[in-house]
Amino acid sequence: MLFFDAARALLPFIIAFGAGIVLAPFLAHYLYTYKAWKKKGGKGNGIGDTEGTPLFDLLHKEREVGVPRMGGILVWGTTIVVAFFLWFLAALFGDSFSKLHFINRGQTWLPLAALLLGGIVGLADDILEVRTSSGGLKMRWRLLVVTVFAAFAGWWFYAKLGVSSVGMPFIGAIPLDLLFIPFFILVTLALYASGIIDGLDGLAGGIFAFIFMAYAGIAFAQNQIALAAFCATVSGSLFAFLWFNIPPARFYLSETGTMALTLALSVTAFSADVLGGGVGVAVLPIIAFPLFATVVANVLQVLSKRLFKRKLFRIAPIHHHFEALGWPAYKVTMRYWVITIIAGIFGLAIALLQ
Repeated sequence: MLFFDAARALLPFIIAFGAGIVLAPFLAHYLYTYKAWKKKGGKGNGIGDTEGTPLFDLLHKEREVGVPRMGGILVWGTTIVVAFFLWFLAALFGDSFSKLHFINRGQTWLPLAALLLGGIVGLADDILEVRTSSGGLKMRWRLLVVTVFAAFAGWWFYAKLGVSSVGMPFIGAIPLDLLFIPFFILVTLALYASGIIDGLDGLAGGIFAFIFMAYAGIAFAQNQIALAAFCATVSGSLFAFLWFNIPPARFYLSETGTMALTLALSVTAFSADVLGGGVGVAVLPIIAFPLFATVVANVLQVLSKRLFKRKLFRIAPIHHHFEALGWPAYKVTMRYWVITIIAGIFGLAIALLQ
């Protein structure tokens, strides 16, 4: 039975990787045909930044006007296609495939919805960015979407699934009662903010692939096989994306990818928490350490500029700081991968000790 469950979780990973490899050239052809890249490079003025981003523009301006955005379509699109393909096979052939599909009301409806919603809203942002080069959807509208979805998801956990606490390693469940919903919103917003880690060829794709594999392991240990299969499918899709994103990148993950992945990751972490008798949220800053560090570094950069009128890092997000110090982009990317793998194993070990 254990080996059968392992196959149920791992086969979707292989299928998603294969499907992604097949679909990627078609997506790339479309994106290059319609020149789906920014028409003007650089970031301009960011949130809380009146000086512009001259150093970032110097390092990245040319790359942004020749490589397509919207590569994240491959990730969430492949995951959705594989999920419904396996469901269709189960409906068509019955017992032979009935236990292989992972569309499950209790475990994967919400993560799949998060992935799809983030992908579609992020795609709208990317399309506007490509057409106008004016920053896409206003940040306030994207934050509104994330907040409303997180509020709904938090309510779903609280009212429908009976979850109102968060697991802590070696301590147990800590009751939050109604505060569970705002806590869910806070975690989701923080994860969404970490999406800015998408900035170097292969960086975000590799990091998210390793994170979702770690959560596949946690879910499998909790006997949440459908959730484990979902995480493995996302990871398989990300590895297919990574195949084409290793320098030089064929396309970028961009908002349609990062928004889909961060929303899905938030729901996944909570699903692997008290609901599965684990500590999925508490180990999130460990497993997703590069994402956590990115958000913290950005906050510190803004505070330093506001309070002390000087930058703490040469560029934020912090991975660009290492570039500015002279590290080649590929070295930054691979070192982030190493850190993510080590952090993921550490977080997984803590989760499995419960």
